[in-house]
Amino acid sequence: MMHLFGEPTIWLPYTFALLMGLSILIYVVLDGFDLGVGLLMPLADEAEKDRLVASIGPFWDANETWLVLAIGILLVAFPAAHGVILTALYLPVTVMLFGLILRGVSFEFRAKAPITQKRFWNGAFFVGSLMASLSQGFMLGMYVMGLTWTLPHVAFALLSAIFLTVGYSCIGATWVIGKTDGALQAKAIRWASGGIWGVLIGIAAISLATPFVSARIFEKWFSFPAMLYLAPLPILSAMLLVTLWRSLNQLKPSPDARGTWRPFAAVIALFTLAFSGMAYSFYPYVVPEQLTIYESASAPESLIIILVGTLFVLPTILGYTALSYYIFRGKATELRYD
Repeated sequence: MMHLFGEPTIWLPYTFALLMGLSILIYVVLDGFDLGVGLLMPLADEAEKDRLVASIGPFWDANETWLVLAIGILLVAFPAAHGVILTALYLPVTVMLFGLILRGVSFEFRAKAPITQKRFWNGAFFVGSLMASLSQGFMLGMYVMGLTWTLPHVAFALLSAIFLTVGYSCIGATWVIGKTDGALQAKAIRWASGGIWGVLIGIAAISLATPFVSARIFEKWFSFPAMLYLAPLPILSAMLLVTLWRSLNQLKPSPDARGTWRPFAAVIALFTLAFSGMAYSFYPYVVPEQLTIYESASAPESLIIILVGTLFVLPTILGYTALSYYIFRGKATELRYD
């Protein structure tokens, strides 16, 4: 039956690369906004902190499922690449895991600890969010730089860490705009307006660095007609930034006006375009300039078995994710644990 789909050593690795890329993108968007909400905690007063937590309460744990899925696909479908990537990024991955653990512990303990300790756990929730965000940004920068630990590459990764963290805070603020009202919503509009600059500089920094990582990527970006495939991305990104800026300015005089979800949709689209540009640039490499998806893929017989399992697992994850967002739609209500 395989001949109906072409050569399995080609289409199977390509399929799993798409599935892994989709999982990473969904994770960055979904866990990105709840990490962003955690990053905003120091800017809110005590009552507002409860509403911030309530806005992500039904979703944050499920959002992390997509990270597990992406790493799982990397492990079983591209084991050679998994070894190279995780070995090179062992330290930031460890920091990220400690940050995610701290977030989970803080989320539960802030509700169960004595009221005198609540401020401590609110701070721990922020620190966990900061650790996870910075480490993910650092890993992104190191990946773009080819996973080699040199002083210039580490400096770029640190810059990437800062701007991805600002980007997460921006998408978190746009989520709060849609999920809350009143004074907190008005604050979130101001937070998002400030975060736009971090998103813009971060995308620009990654975009400027990427073509100089290798001659192959430079050729992909600037040779004709290959450059025509990439040309729509910066144009659309500029249009989305203008749309985001205008939609936030329209909400400032009247925060409860229609269109409160428009900024969130615009930031999601920006992240998607940036991710698409990276995928286009690095394809077919899963480890930049070292291993392609075809060289590092598991045997076709193994991939077929894994694909059958994925056809059951992926719709299930998509289904309960969509269901949770549908059930808990609308504004975040008062946070209660009784």
